[in-house]
Amino acid sequence: MSSLSNQELIRYSRQLLLPEIDENAQLKLKAARVLIIGLGGLGSPAAFYLAASGIGQLTLVDHDEVELSNLQRQILYKISHIGQSKSKVAGKTLQALNNQVSLSSISEKLDEQNAKSLIENCDLVLDCSDNFKTRYLINRLAKQFAKPLVSGAAMGWQGQLCIVDNRDDDAPCYECLFPNGNQNHAQNCDTLGVISPLLGVIGAQQAIAAILLLLGETNLPQFLQFDARSFKQSVFSFSTSSSCSTCN
Repeated sequence: MSSLSNQELIRYSRQLLLPEIDENAQLKLKAARVLIIGLGGLGSPAAFYLAASGIGQLTLVDHDEVELSNLQRQILYKISHIGQSKSKVAGKTLQALNNQVSLSSISEKLDEQNAKSLIENCDLVLDCSDNFKTRYLINRLAKQFAKPLVSGAAMGWQGQLCIVDNRDDDAPCYECLFPNGNQNHAQNCDTLGVISPLLGVIGAQQAIAAILLLLGETNLPQFLQFDARSFKQSVFSFSTSSSCSTCN
């Protein structure tokens, strides 16, 4: 059985002090392949913490380039990165943080063809995208290939987290909670705005959920809502919908 190197034992020493994360658990994280779709306000903190935590392989997907307006909340980037590919900048930044993580940067728009290959060949998906079309595509394929999915969203002062463990055949999916066709596709950060640290809160929660799922935790909340103005967080459960096209 493989073991952690002395350098890895030092790097992850604070994590290894936790009773839930022994060397075998850290090796599970090292062997994990996580797909992060969207490297904006949510993907930035989620990717930072997953790389720092020792996820062995991160695949980073985003077709956009860095813009000045991104810097209010997308903490992977600096002024000098404006005009550059987000996925490539993110890869270099995360490699500088942890050179023991394997990083793959994909500067392509997600579509049916590339999404199938990417999701089929990962262990877990983080949906950090900013539009419903992409969310429903990710949700359908994560269900099809039985991959755990952690989907985050944030607008204004409100954040949401949806955790779906598709390794369980009976698990409901994102579309059960948010039926396709009932969403206002015009509502996003570009139109409604968002307070910067909220993205950090939700993105960090996505990273925690991913780590727990990879370590085999099954007793996780399914849906969380966080109000940044009141600091109130609510947790809900939901079930499979008979009208969900993905589950039925």
